[in-house]
Amino acid sequence: MAEIIRDDAEALKKAAELAAEFRDGASRRDAERLLPRAELEKLSASGLLAVTVPADHGGADVSALTLAHVFRLLASADASLAQIPQSHFAYVNVIRRQGTREQQAFFHAELLAGKRFGNAQSEAGTKHVQDIRTRLEPAPDGSYLLTGVKNYATGALFADWIPVLARGAEDKLYVALVPAGAPGLTVVDDWDGMGQRTTASGTVRLEGVRVPADRLFAHHLTFEGPQLHGAAAQLLHAAIDAGIAVGVLAEAADFVRTKSRPWFESGYDTAAEDPLLIQRFGELDLRVRAADALLDTAARAVDTAQATLTDETAADASLAVAAAKAYAASAAVEVAGALFEVAGTRSALDSLNLHRHWRDARTHTLHDPARWKIQHLGRHALSGTRPPRHGLL
Repeated sequence: MAEIIRDDAEALKKAAELAAEFRDGASRRDAERLLPRAELEKLSASGLLAVTVPADHGGADVSALTLAHVFRLLASADASLAQIPQSHFAYVNVIRRQGTREQQAFFHAELLAGKRFGNAQSEAGTKHVQDIRTRLEPAPDGSYLLTGVKNYATGALFADWIPVLARGAEDKLYVALVPAGAPGLTVVDDWDGMGQRTTASGTVRLEGVRVPADRLFAHHLTFEGPQLHGAAAQLLHAAIDAGIAVGVLAEAADFVRTKSRPWFESGYDTAAEDPLLIQRFGELDLRVRAADALLDTAARAVDTAQATLTDETAADASLAVAAAKAYAASAAVEVAGALFEVAGTRSALDSLNLHRHWRDARTHTLHDPARWKIQHLGRHALSGTRPPRHGLL
């Protein structure tokens, strides 16, 4: 059984403790691609995976600001590990918004017990990311059958329940929650990305997987009115990028203080005294601070919209999150690349594996293009156009 976290302060305290523990071993897990099963068990047992369960179902129902800080803390220690539960929280929101009272009671109890949700959403080789071809067909006994192939299925290998995005009647979107080990379900650990190596973001195959009607959620209804599905999910992506940036800046500073040699022309005894390096660290620190500030602003906008959901508050939240994600993505890549610039030649040794930070940042920031987020920001700034309700903003 998992612990029950009671409030935001307890969630942040637990996340900080786990981040400190997970930091040790993160480099080895990446270098040897050791999947973090033990670490995920600790994450589940901590109660952190249930912190968004509503209070009337026994959860802490923490704020979006707190959840963003939890992900930032975890990502500062191990970006792969932080990415694994991102979809978990996205689909907890689906249950909260579209679930019946009975569905909510069942799955909230599962969450409080420490159960993990995975992800079977994206598909490769289709026309575009919204071209979902996995089918949900009715069966004579009132259940449904799932058939399709999913890719980039982060968390599925470690999940107790796998949310599957599929097209049903009238080509509408549904989410089916499938238990791990269900007949016809195969999870393949074939992820070979250069970064986020231990997320196991591989393939899920569904061959006539039977789904009871009470395990289905009408996801298409989410987008028929004001919604925060995209903003809440993207906020956690932004938090991961911000966490990468803050983590790598701290590691770069430690390396320069303890291992880097001063350039002979500087006239100083240590690299940390070099005013040119000090200047660069100041610039990088500014990037990290700005990413954190935009993340907090976005999280507060999500909290405001959750309290009073209207077209206007939902749009404000989506735009604030878009700004945070676009900025944090570029900051993570820049700071992770600058580590080598400030730390010097030794930092490039493969045995030190400092390049994992850049690989993680570069890989994670490919999730969806920041250029389109900036497009929506520009349209709103120029003409007041609200962002679309497609779940990726």
